[in-house]
Amino acid sequence: MTFDDIQILQQRFLRGPNFWTYRSAVEAWLDIGELEKFPSNTIPGFVDRLIEHLPSLQQHHCSVGEVGGFVWRLRDGTWAGHIVEHVAIELQTLAGMQVSFGKARETSTSGVYKVVFRARQEDIGMASLVDARDLVMAAINNTPFDTKATVKKLKDMVDRLCLGPSTACIVDAATERRIPSIRLTTGNLVQLGYGSLQRRIWTAETDKTSAIAEHISSDKDLTKRLLTQCGVPVPKGRTVTTAEEAWSVAQDIGLPVVLKPIDANHGRGVSLDLKTEAEVHAAFHIALREEENNEVIVEQFIVGEEHRLLVVGDKVVAVSRGETVQITGDGASTVEQLIDSQVNTDPRRGLEEEFPLEKIILSEQGNIVLEIQKQGYQVDSVPEQGKVIIVQRTGNMANDVTDEVHPQVADMAILAAKVVGLDIAGIDLVTPDISRPLQEVHGAVVEVNAGPGLLMHLKPVVGKPRPVGQAIVDQLFAPSDSGRIPIVGVMGSHQATELSKIIAWLLELSGKHTGLACADGLFLDQRRVVSKDARSFELGQRLLINRVLDAAVFESSGMQLMDEGLAYDRCLVGVVTGVPEPLGLEVHDIRTPEQMRNVLRNQVDVVLPEGIAVLNACDEVAVSFEELSDGDV
Repeated sequence: MTFDDIQILQQRFLRGPNFWTYRSAVEAWLDIGELEKFPSNTIPGFVDRLIEHLPSLQQHHCSVGEVGGFVWRLRDGTWAGHIVEHVAIELQTLAGMQVSFGKARETSTSGVYKVVFRARQEDIGMASLVDARDLVMAAINNTPFDTKATVKKLKDMVDRLCLGPSTACIVDAATERRIPSIRLTTGNLVQLGYGSLQRRIWTAETDKTSAIAEHISSDKDLTKRLLTQCGVPVPKGRTVTTAEEAWSVAQDIGLPVVLKPIDANHGRGVSLDLKTEAEVHAAFHIALREEENNEVIVEQFIVGEEHRLLVVGDKVVAVSRGETVQITGDGASTVEQLIDSQVNTDPRRGLEEEFPLEKIILSEQGNIVLEIQKQGYQVDSVPEQGKVIIVQRTGNMANDVTDEVHPQVADMAILAAKVVGLDIAGIDLVTPDISRPLQEVHGAVVEVNAGPGLLMHLKPVVGKPRPVGQAIVDQLFAPSDSGRIPIVGVMGSHQATELSKIIAWLLELSGKHTGLACADGLFLDQRRVVSKDARSFELGQRLLINRVLDAAVFESSGMQLMDEGLAYDRCLVGVVTGVPEPLGLEVHDIRTPEQMRNVLRNQVDVVLPEGIAVLNACDEVAVSFEELSDGDV
């Protein structure tokens, strides 16, 4: 028997705390049609086909509460809406989104289910819903489905639409401390905290990162001069504008030398250990391709290993050591082919930001071609069997050595960051032994970088990951600071708008700049800035991102909660003036007093442990919320 497709009747993205969960989620209404009469255990071969498509479903707990619980439910018999929920969660997980929450509930219409699952990003959540429906139908009807291509499509969406790994680790660390976050753009600009207590991050830069310091760090020559004046060891060097001048300076400094763009980053355009005029000339033109200002630095070559020290505030919080990339000839393959087969196949390498190491693309990396030529080979040469060729010396930070760093080396890195003026800095230094002082082994600081990448410290190949996101959050917020301004949430059937206005007025009398979002509009210190009903997620968020506000009051409705969720995650005070009849919420299949109680309880559910729930003692149902409050009542 062939079944018609499950129909997606409606779908919405719940952005804030909602009827189902504290966090963002997709809610969809699914009409499973004839499948209402056919639970999973009545469709021959379906369960095995589904597991063949997604073997990782075998790890799902489901309501059984243990690994394999969902498969047990499948074999015992469960309905298609529930299965779509689990598949949507698993597709997101395979794409790199850590999600787990989901529910499927029958509605008052036979065969129609509300399916809800956690989704961190709207477009990815909606796409996973459709893909889950299609995969389930393919398994039911025994038709082809390309799971691999589907997961790749979702992964591409994650890479394109979600926070990068550096920003994400900081946001996750903030969440661990119960500091709220708001993504301000489609990129990596994120607000941590609310109102006047907020801080902002952009990858590994913060609102403490000085524009002057960032400019200094991008000028490698200026950075070296400042470091030298403050006693930080740096390689000798000068800025040049022609290849001939580069060779002249190289001779003055003493061979071998290094050439690099004046604003080099990620090792691009950097050529090391140059010993001849031809090599210096070639390296100059390679560096110039990466440089907008037609200036190149020639500096002394320091013998040793490349290291990256991450400085946050006045601490070194993580250190990585680079590794030299090599290939070994087989007597048959060209250098380029060997790079593809021996280097680019490394699972650590990729073109997306999630990979700690970049793939080597010779057409884009002239310094690597020069390194190969220095050893007597071309990219199309066929090295003899067993011949080892160095391909890349820089930019391969893969080994965590945080615990090996000598205290004087750490102090020198902290000094370098302070000299430049950066609150977060990536200090690049070369030394043969990170466990000994730089002066003792003739090591040197070679670069100071603003906005350093964090992935190398989060996913080292050797050694343990370091909690760099936590270090940055701890630098931004004192231990007792949650970044939260006082928020009062009001919901209920009795004069909620009037009460919200009075509360906002009282907060202003106490000296706080106060925002108010209510049915009568959006107010800033009693000044109405939006005249329409402001009980919405978008208008409420306007208050939370306003850096002037010291407090905020939100009137919310049952419809807002069901349509899109609350505009804030938690509140200091939650007020329920009464539990109304479910008038108007029939569109959400909310029809009974008990269902309405479950809608209004959310105002109490979001009260912080240090907060207070205020309940109308004259309303018996409102009083029953007393046991739900994490705070006082």
